[in-house]
Amino acid sequence: MRLLVRHATRYDYDAPQSWGLLQLRLRPKPHRHQRVIRWDLALEGARPEASFEDQHRNAVDLVSLEPGATRLSLVATGEVEVEDTAGVLGPHGGYCPLWLFERATPRTEAGEGCRALVEAVRGEERPLLRLHDLKHLVGERVRWTEGATDAGTTAEEALGAGRGVCQDQAQVFIACARLMGTPARYVAGYLLRDGAPEGEAAHAWAEAWLPDLGWVGFDPANGISPDARYVRVATGLDAAEAAPVSGARRGPPGGERLSVTVAVEEAQ
Repeated sequence: MRLLVRHATRYDYDAPQSWGLLQLRLRPKPHRHQRVIRWDLALEGARPEASFEDQHRNAVDLVSLEPGATRLSLVATGEVEVEDTAGVLGPHGGYCPLWLFERATPRTEAGEGCRALVEAVRGEERPLLRLHDLKHLVGERVRWTEGATDAGTTAEEALGAGRGVCQDQAQVFIACARLMGTPARYVAGYLLRDGAPEGEAAHAWAEAWLPDLGWVGFDPANGISPDARYVRVATGLDAAEAAPVSGARRGPPGGERLSVTVAVEEAQ
């Protein structure tokens, strides 16, 4: 399936900024099952400084704010071809050793809530089916509720509240998978959804590694494994490592306003 993507991010600052340096993870990952046909990144209020691959082989654009900027606009557009593999990506690769994905982070530290979920699926002895059971259970225990959590919410906090968004559901799944001794990672990307309002095409899910299959995707939010409607952009140990925009800025006291619109449609 060939998909057209437009991801627009805008920051409006209350006061002119004297300095800022941002990392952008907005370019989809090339893979044998995902081909980037074209991709462009337009900047307003910033200039490019460097492009590189991070430790997870995410494509990163390093940009600096223009001195005195009061607005930053980032518009990524492109076309990606994705093959449906029922979520199976295959062998591990990249710079990070596999054991790194068994390590908890502050956002994915397992507590009593995650231990209870793992205990609930322990009866299934087949690893792949156990992870599918976990995927469904996470979707049931953390109901999709927009605005109930924020970017810093941990897996245990979302599980305790019983509410969250795809970021929270993915991090709960990751925490539980690692608790079972299974390497797992966070995926940020896009999803083609029929009739979805603009902005809801941004999505997050998880991947876990199995000896016989390699990396396999699991989407607790939708109760399925990723198919040709999913575009992988960035991966990491948790949401922070796969964030589309991260960095720092300096300027007079004042706030900022963020607006994001994401649209995905099938290419004709």
